[in-house]
Order: sequence, then C-alpha cells, then structure tokens
Amino acid sequence: MKDALTAVIVDDEKLARQYLAELVGEFPEVRVVATCSDGFEAVKAITEHGPDLVFLDIQMPRLDGFEVLELVDRSALAVVFVTAYDQYALKAFDAHAVDYLLKPFSRERLALALAKVRRNFTGGLPGVDQLRRTLRPDEKYLSRIVVRDGAAVSVIPCRDVTSLCAEDDYVNIRSSSGSVLKHQTIASLEESLDPEKFVRIHRGSIINLEKLARIELVERDHYEAVLLDGQQLRISRAGHQRLRELLG
Repeated sequence: MKDALTAVIVDDEKLARQYLAELVGEFPEVRVVATCSDGFEAVKAITEHGPDLVFLDIQMPRLDGFEVLELVDRSALAVVFVTAYDQYALKAFDAHAVDYLLKPFSRERLALALAKVRRNFTGGLPGVDQLRRTLRPDEKYLSRIVVRDGAAVSVIPCRDVTSLCAEDDYVNIRSSSGSVLKHQTIASLEESLDPEKFVRIHRGSIINLEKLARIELVERDHYEAVLLDGQQLRISRAGHQRLRELLG
C-alpha cells in the first residue's frame, strides 16, 4: 500500500462524521477525500475517488454498509467498519480479518486500526458475506436487491421482482418498475433468495412464485411459465419438478 492513503468517511450521524474526520486529520499519512451521510453518497464517492480506505458505518437507513460494499470494487479497497455492535458481535469482525472501530473510540484505537490496515491489507474482503450472515442471523435471505448503474443505485424490494434471467456475466432483474442488469452470476444471487418464494425454472431463469399466472404445456414435455406481466419463460424438466413440489 502506498505511503499516503486516501480515505472516505461514511456515517449517517453528523457528529460521528465530524469526530472521525477530526481524528483522521491528526494523521498526516491519511487524506480524507470525501465524507458521506448515507450509502448512496458512499457508492458515488467511492466510485469517483477510488480511495485506498473507507471508514464505513454498517447500520444506516436506505442503504447499509454491506450493501455499499456489494456495489463497489472491493479488490483494492481497505475497509474499517465503524459500528455500535455489542462486544459479543465484535468477535465476528476478528474472525473474518476486517478491522473495526467500536463507537465511541479514541485516537489511540484509530491509530491501531490504521496500523492494522497497513500491516495486513493485501486486497479484497473475502469475509464480508459471512460477516453479514454472522451479525444478522435473522436476515437469512435478501429482502431487497441493490443494483448500480454508473453512480446511480437502484433498490428493488424482492416482493416486486418478477423474474431473474442470466445474460452472460449479468442477471436481468425484471420487476414492476422495469428491468435492470446486475453484474453477478445467477447462481450466487439465487443463494441469497428465499427458495420458498423464488424457484429456478431453467438453467438461466428464476421466477417469483407470487408473480406466476399459469403454467402452459406448449408441446409434449415442453412447459412455459406465464407471469402476471405477460412474460413467458421456458421451464426445464428439473424446473417443472421443483414447481410441482412447491405448488403442490
């Protein structure tokens, strides 16, 4: 990592942002290039500035810290989480090799975090998804899907999703508000969706069961799913079996 670090501060609490900015200002080897009050601002700032380091609050309305990380390039980004989680939850941070600042924190604790970043960061954050699941065990499946298009961010409630179809390295997510492309494999996205509500009907297609209007037999052993918005998607034999099991 280079001698001088550029950093972005993200926290929805104004006083917390100011306090952290003042503390970081005491370290000449770190230069703050942006401060952000929510996750949307954070995605824009990280995309535009390409910082070395982000101080990231997790518990934010509208777009939380984990969703921010999902939408930015993490390959060369060091992250120090800023959190008010209790002492028991903090074991999860230690287990997944990311550093954190527990509110309220001191200048000395910030110095330790910066030293750890310089000493241990080699690129990427392989433990983030597991960290999310550990800290939020009740949130087993996604309730919404976040998608970035340039600096713009869309938040799509899963209940509004009609279908998800693979398109090369992207997933075309169709909902009541239109279609957007998300840079992710359909297999990895499927793992985050409730299997009681979303079913893989074909190698490249997932549908929301609540949006299914009917199943049509097109020809012998060839079925199609007709969705409430009129979309028609082919159903594989395995997909047809899964639908039969779920629909009874």
